[in-house]
Amino acid sequence: MPKFAANLTLLFPELTFMDRFAAAADAGFTGIEVLFPYDHSAVDVLSRLRRHKLDFVSMNAPPPNYTGRPRGFAAVVGGELNFRRDFQRAIRVANAMGAQNVQIMAGAGTGAEAHTTMVENLRWASAELAGSAIKLTIEPKSTRDVTGYFLSDLGQAIDLIAEVDAPNLGLQFDTYHIAAIAGDVIAAWNRCRHLVSHVQIASYPERAEPDMGEMSLWDFFNQIDADGYDGWVSAEYAPRGTTEQGLGWLRGQMPNTASRGGRALA
Repeated sequence: MPKFAANLTLLFPELTFMDRFAAAADAGFTGIEVLFPYDHSAVDVLSRLRRHKLDFVSMNAPPPNYTGRPRGFAAVVGGELNFRRDFQRAIRVANAMGAQNVQIMAGAGTGAEAHTTMVENLRWASAELAGSAIKLTIEPKSTRDVTGYFLSDLGQAIDLIAEVDAPNLGLQFDTYHIAAIAGDVIAAWNRCRHLVSHVQIASYPERAEPDMGEMSLWDFFNQIDADGYDGWVSAEYAPRGTTEQGLGWLRGQMPNTASRGGRALA
């Protein structure tokens, strides 16, 4: 089975942030991810990671900007200086906390000029991390959730990674966004599995626990195992109740999804 990580930005919201590390370990997770860890002490985060024997799997770049500016600049024409400054800050934090993957957020944009801007920014960022253990990822996001986001199609993400052609740039495969974009999660996986560096799971359209729908969660896990995926699978969802009450999927206590309506894993 995959290595499971808990997204501490969304899971265990009933606890303080620093208490979520222990809760994740107690629940059976062996890794964690944090969308934007910039307001937390690297010393405190490292202490919790070591105490509970957890890996820091993934975080996002750039840091949130609390002055009304967008959180992503990779595809923003004219935003190259902002992108580089914020990327360098993100990498300082990633190094301090031991993060393994950093997702680069595209921001808003359309057209050929935005595409060229993102390619150039990704090439620069990949070169900046040459020789580093940190891997970079990009993630297509559904416009249903992120209006105006430049990277909104799986084929577009595949083409960008091919064009940048950097060994440290891969795809973040978020089943929630993939189901909204492409519909068939396993078919989409088969299309891009050779590019995937990190996986996130949630139900669609709720973005809650990944335990409902006509597609079996275990079919997906078996597929990625059969394909030799050895990266992390992160639970990135908003719990319906308490986090603990919704962890049956992690412990193998899955309902019979074949007879239930809806769609799974997106």
